[in-house]
Amino acid sequence: MPTPLDPLATFRLDGRVVLITGASSGLGERFARVAAAVGARVVLVARRAERLASLAGELPGAIALPCDVADVEQTRGLAADVLGRVGRVDVLVNNAGASDGGIAAEDLSIEEWQRIVAVNQTAAFHLAKLLAPGMIARRAGSIVNIASIHGLCAGAPNDQAAYVASKAALLGLTRELAVQWAEHGVRVNAIAPAYFETELTTTMFASEHSLAWIQRNTPMRRPGRIDELDGAFLFLASDASSYVTGATLVVDGGWTAR
Repeated sequence: MPTPLDPLATFRLDGRVVLITGASSGLGERFARVAAAVGARVVLVARRAERLASLAGELPGAIALPCDVADVEQTRGLAADVLGRVGRVDVLVNNAGASDGGIAAEDLSIEEWQRIVAVNQTAAFHLAKLLAPGMIARRAGSIVNIASIHGLCAGAPNDQAAYVASKAALLGLTRELAVQWAEHGVRVNAIAPAYFETELTTTMFASEHSLAWIQRNTPMRRPGRIDELDGAFLFLASDASSYVTGATLVVDGGWTAR
């Protein structure tokens, strides 16, 4: 029997718990506001406790849990804390990110490489590993990894070897976890944005030269607006994408189609 025709209802997140890393600003903050607007209870995770608390005060039922997701022990504690408080996580959004932009590969220290990989790749795997068992037991869950177009193409002329490598690895991880957990009802997908104005891209947006480069290389001739990720995020987080897993949804104004 076909389901009732109510397409917008599948985008709702009523009663679901959505954990978002990197939630103190930029894309993470926006995702939190979007999830809350469609009924979710959001768990806000980032290092900056004051900013998290301020955002949590604006979102009904939100929980602020300060954590450095690159720290393995802190991340273990985070998972135990959120499961102890609310019992489950229905949607995990691995959004926390770091960049080595502007450092040539030959000048990049191994310590900086490891820091970037720890935030962009390892933390996403660790949180997925910690929270997936509950999703598997319930046979339902969605994991959304926030990658980048530079997981699909080089960052040149912006040198960022660790960022590019870690985001490419995150896309590979997305596919692997999607296939491993598909039969258990857990979906794993990624979003690959182009250039949106966030703390990571502040320097580029402040430079007329860099902004002109973004405009010149984007077929739509402009960077993205932060609200232009709302639909992609909500689609992958919700039942609207119930038959989608292992996919990378590119939101780039045509950048990778050139």
